[in-house]
Amino acid sequence: MKKTISSISAVVTLATLFMMPTQAGVKEMTGEEVTFGRKLGNCLACHMIPGGSLPGTIGPPLLAMKARFPKKADLREQIWDATIKNPHSIMPPFGKHQALTEKQIDQITDFIYSK
Repeated sequence: MKKTISSISAVVTLATLFMMPTQAGVKEMTGEEVTFGRKLGNCLACHMIPGGSLPGTIGPPLLAMKARFPKKADLREQIWDATIKNPHSIMPPFGKHQALTEKQIDQITDFIYSK
């Protein structure tokens, strides 16, 4: 019985170690990297953004964002779920569907808002 418990304990410990993300050497992504990254925000797939290459033309250019969204919270809401204001929007609801974390949405919002 003790041997079984010991074996189970060892398996659980090893499984926990393998599931933990490795933090050593991991660099936190910048807002620009999250916004332009093809694996996360991928905003360039649909939008032209200053500083980005190979932009898409499906969505509007992301220029003069402070003029278009005087309240940064409104821009964040748009990124979190564009279907709130436009139920027929083709923009993915990044927050509602948890495609991006809250922190990543904040990073994208801050980066886009600076354009």
